Amino acid sequence: MTAATPRQSILPLELRGVSLSRGGRALLNDVSATLQANGRTLVMGPNGAGKSLLMRLCHGLIAPTTGEVVWAAERRHAQAMVFQSPVLLRRSALSNVEFALHAAGVRDPERRERAAAALQQAGIAHLAQRQARVLSGGEKQKLALARAWAIRPEVLFLDEPTAHLDPSATYAIEQLIRSIDDSGTKIIMSTHDLSQAHRLADEVLFLNQGRLAERAEARAFFEQPQTRAAQAFVNGELYWE
Repeated sequence: MTAATPRQSILPLELRGVSLSRGGRALLNDVSATLQANGRTLVMGPNGAGKSLLMRLCHGLIAPTTGEVVWAAERRHAQAMVFQSPVLLRRSALSNVEFALHAAGVRDPERRERAAAALQQAGIAHLAQRQARVLSGGEKQKLALARAWAIRPEVLFLDEPTAHLDPSATYAIEQLIRSIDDSGTKIIMSTHDLSQAHRLADEVLFLNQGRLAERAEARAFFEQPQTRAAQAFVNGELYWE
């Protein structure tokens, strides 16, 4: 029997001078970075810094005005994204996950098995037949993560996934994020929550007014930020240029 050819990794992801303008206003300005497979990358910055826009650009939902977003390889369903307020289908939790797997080309019976396993891993197997629209905020976010995880993406973008959750739900989501990371999926996540970043970040991309103001290993960023904007952010101070 011939061994299967290993799939080429889609990483690293290169941002080459990425800018985005709307109505003559620069929302992202000349952002360049190379994101490798290792470590959890957190995109940080104050409100309006461009965090969500950068995540959407990387995911491919919007195109840059100038510059390029370049993956090492193009593979459908090799990357996924979960939003602050996930869009769920008006059907059961299990059916939501099965639908994503169907779209990714997974056939029965593997589709049903993988969907059930994803719900189990997310700690919501008991909600499999519950309608997604009646779930709590934390349960909906767990379902969104299970749905993304089920397709086994190499990269998972998380856009402030705990922004609207209470501390208990936030803790549960962070534990799930760690499990996804441990499974081999690269986590790229935006947050403005310093405490959360302390808990989850391996490296930080700090945005300010649409620019990549700083990039550093997490400990170095929190202990000795190099820019005035980052220093103010870490210290909880107001800052404007």
